[in-house]
Amino acid sequence: MNLHKVTKIAAIVISILSLVALGGLMATSDSEDNSWISPLIYLSYIILFACIVVVLIYIFKNLFSNKENLKKTLISIGVFFGLVLISFISADGTEVKSASNEILASESTSKWVSTGLNMFYLLAFAAIGTMLWTGFNKIKK
Repeated sequence: MNLHKVTKIAAIVISILSLVALGGLMATSDSEDNSWISPLIYLSYIILFACIVVVLIYIFKNLFSNKENLKKTLISIGVFFGLVLISFISADGTEVKSASNEILASESTSKWVSTGLNMFYLLAFAAIGTMLWTGFNKIKK
């Protein structure tokens, strides 16, 4: 039995258990009875963790099975971190003060917020440029 069948069966079982728990939660009309809520929250954490683990297993399995994909992925991650570095270097890190001269954001917080904004602008510019380039190439053909 391969991993896909196992995860499919596990998803079906978890779905049925979740529907039973949801039915039990909806059947209790008393708002004072919160005994169902805490276990459901923990169940959702466990399911989320299991989904993340399964996704990471598939990602790394496929990534390491093909060396060309691994190379492209590492190059993409390197370019991304290079853009983060450029954004961080060009970010402004001045304190933000209110009208009453209270410090609202420290230099570090201001620097990281500015880094995030710069990163957003760079990635938006790259996305728009890519769309224009592919559109131009389609029209040219």
